[in-house]
Amino acid sequence: MRLSTKGRYGLKAMFELSLHYGEGPIPLKSVADEQKISENYLEQLVSVLRKDGFLESVRGAQGGYLLAKPPSEITVGSILRSLEGNMAPADCVVDNDINKCDREEHCVTKLVWMKIRDSIDEVIDSITLQDMIDEHMDILSNENPEV
Repeated sequence: MRLSTKGRYGLKAMFELSLHYGEGPIPLKSVADEQKISENYLEQLVSVLRKDGFLESVRGAQGGYLLAKPPSEITVGSILRSLEGNMAPADCVVDNDINKCDREEHCVTKLVWMKIRDSIDEVIDSITLQDMIDEHMDILSNENPEV
């Protein structure tokens, strides 16, 4: 399973905004420049994230985007699902009845797909933006011990 640029870039953008949590709105251009993401593409991603309640936008000269909740309350899993949809590795293990397979009762691989889905969900739901910030700060302090 591989994430698309929507998930990867969206997570980077959310991380960048989380680094500035509490500082007010951050211009999208700053996020795009800092994370080396196309500003036009980023506009599409933040539109989805805003609609799903992760971001707030402020118009005007001092405008931009900011997290709608503290970084400790936003999980990597919730961001990825917002942008990518369900993280299941196969349609037959998505939590709905639409993808029922006529061989489901005899399928030997469904258990494998379920275990992979559950493992992915467990990991991405256990990591918050705050965890990413903390890890970032650890990396910076190891690179520059005087910090």
